[in-house]
Amino acid sequence: MSLVNTLSGFAAATVLMLVAGAAQAATVLITGSNQGVGLALAKGYAAKGWTVIATHRRDTTPDTLAQLQKQYPGKVRPEKMDVTDDAQIKALAAKMKGEPIDVLLHNAALIRMAPLNDPKGNAGQYFGTLDYELLDDFVHTNVAGPLKITEAFIENVRASRQKKIIAISSAAGSLTVRPLGADHYWYYITKAAENQAMHMLTIQFEKEPITVAMFHPGGVQVESFGDLKLPGFVAPEVAAGKLITTIDGLTRKDSGRFMESDGRDRPW
Repeated sequence: MSLVNTLSGFAAATVLMLVAGAAQAATVLITGSNQGVGLALAKGYAAKGWTVIATHRRDTTPDTLAQLQKQYPGKVRPEKMDVTDDAQIKALAAKMKGEPIDVLLHNAALIRMAPLNDPKGNAGQYFGTLDYELLDDFVHTNVAGPLKITEAFIENVRASRQKKIIAISSAAGSLTVRPLGADHYWYYITKAAENQAMHMLTIQFEKEPITVAMFHPGGVQVESFGDLKLPGFVAPEVAAGKLITTIDGLTRKDSGRFMESDGRDRPW
């Protein structure tokens, strides 16, 4: 074999390796990614070499995402998209037209309107003082948001290799498990509705190779807890690590499941 042929063969092999590497590159879009579990998921996927579309609703790029983008240039792309804003959803969908999204990850959610250590911060979710206008905010964020975003980006999911739609739900969405207390009416109600919305998507795409799944991430020590430490709660990075590993392993047969972060079934 001549030197020219050897070099040609080497070049061809190199091209094939590059093409294969490009084919294996994956993209995740994460809503509510500037803090808590969402930020930890963005960090985890970026560390794996994925392209991370990290969405937020702030007027300017949050410092957390700006720092992550600096750490992973060309991989982390902060984008403004309030999950309740139709115009922002449509604008980002238009911007990303034709770009595959392997994992569409619905993480943005309303839980309460003030930090956990604020005794008056949850008044609108207690019986007797229920704020029905506040319920609208919860519905638009926790239920309508994931559905609108799925409708807007479904062609991106269809164009990808993994084709996964994931919702970070909550044990609060379970109908077969007794609530811990009657203090988060709107959160419990809308998380149950979100799970049903995801079940509807499971039926919607049952004839397509699209996997839809819901997760209870477990007790996570997020920023809104402040200095309050709850027993058994883990750092966001720990929860995100388990979630990413489990999501990676999902197949079409898992569609419709409600799971713990480690893949065990969660009652619903």
